[in-house]
Amino acid sequence: MQIPYILLQVIIVPLITAIICLALGKRLRKNLGWIAGVALAYTTFLLGFVGYQLWVNGSFAPEHYSWSTAAFSINFNLSADGLSLPVALIMNLVCCACAFYSINYMHHRISELYGEENRSMYTLYFAIYLLFAIGLVGVALSTNLIAMFLFVELALIPSYIMIDLFGYVDRHRIAMMYFIWNNVGAALFLVGIVLAYVGTGSFEISALSSIAGMSIGFWVCLLILVGWLIKMATFGFHVWLPHAHGEHPTSIAAIIATIVGLGSYVIARLLFGQLFASFQVFSLPLLILALITMIYGAYLTISQDDVKRLYACSTIGQTAYSLLGIASMTALGVAGGVFYFVSHMLGKSILFAVAGILMTQTGVRNMKEMGGLAKRMPWTATICIIGSLILSAVPPLAGFQAEWVMFSGIFQAGINGSTIYLAIAIIAIFATFLTSVYTFWPVARMFFGPLPEKMQNVKEAPKSMLIPLFALGVTSLIIGMFPDLVMKLITSVI
Repeated sequence: MQIPYILLQVIIVPLITAIICLALGKRLRKNLGWIAGVALAYTTFLLGFVGYQLWVNGSFAPEHYSWSTAAFSINFNLSADGLSLPVALIMNLVCCACAFYSINYMHHRISELYGEENRSMYTLYFAIYLLFAIGLVGVALSTNLIAMFLFVELALIPSYIMIDLFGYVDRHRIAMMYFIWNNVGAALFLVGIVLAYVGTGSFEISALSSIAGMSIGFWVCLLILVGWLIKMATFGFHVWLPHAHGEHPTSIAAIIATIVGLGSYVIARLLFGQLFASFQVFSLPLLILALITMIYGAYLTISQDDVKRLYACSTIGQTAYSLLGIASMTALGVAGGVFYFVSHMLGKSILFAVAGILMTQTGVRNMKEMGGLAKRMPWTATICIIGSLILSAVPPLAGFQAEWVMFSGIFQAGINGSTIYLAIAIIAIFATFLTSVYTFWPVARMFFGPLPEKMQNVKEAPKSMLIPLFALGVTSLIIGMFPDLVMKLITSVI
């Protein structure tokens, strides 16, 4: 079976659907979520088909497009390989699940902020929401550095608007904080891209290898790396994340967490894949930084009582896991780091969505006021446990396989390298136990124990909020039981 312009469709279909949302928004209101969800389900199918072709044939032909005028010519190429496809597929799946989840969540949030009769906000939300999928998938599939940067910005701008219009406490200030920090990171990334063009004469990602090991390659590597470390909220650059992730609308929380972790893919694709000779010098500093971020993020998370802020802080430590694997500079470590990013997207999407369910169904976000909710919300409790199992790397879910591969690579670097590499690997293993503490401790506080009097009438979440989350859990289970579905693809490139 041949599907024409399949990768271009993945970009164009959400854009066309956004225009449809603008036209039909005032009539359909929250039901726009069904249109957005179906469109993203279709593009997820397309990416799944591409994955099947990669699995069977070992390669998939890139798509070449160009825009030419008398003054200039821009090549816009899309390519799916073993590294970009799994990342693009899972990111698109998360966007699809969150679109269906948004139907009831945004009805509650818009009614709370703007009133029951306000219809224009539904139009704005779902039209802008679809830009996330375009931006995220575009970053993964781009072969051109400028196109990659533009797609990064396309994912950033909707985030700012969403926080400003639909966020929680002090949302206007926090939206600006989020925008400034992420634009600083993007600006450094852009300077690195321009410097790479000076050295190579091309914006193609494949051209970066020509400056690897050179002086200019070091500076390109440094600028791109620091830019993405800011966006990944590593220790020292993390101050914006607890605020932004704690106060944005929970329907996009998983997507913003995905944007934070996207740096793992970009670093693996650009720096490890093309600038290895220049990137090597950053191995030990990155390992130390990742370890500090893991431990700091864990203790910051444990200190939280606010359920949204707790899961926001956990993103700091969890994103550092992928960075640790990539910093090992081994093929297994990098493959495991990217695999962990894929797994983390699934687990964190579930947990952030659970936080949103609790806020809409109970009206509170402080865990001190919760307890025993499993009696009233058994399905929500179940999916929260599944999300916690994914992040805690409990088999047979994807988190276990991802950590196993990643730490195999990290210990390989420790055994073949210096003693400090081995010491970092051992400390990192023990640091992972903190993940179990900050994922299951909230479960016990929220869902078990005595049920507070004011929670006696709490109802279970609507099916439209729960079923997409179970779909993400099933995806993690399938990948965990058959990790070669991901690893065969990633290792074909790494």
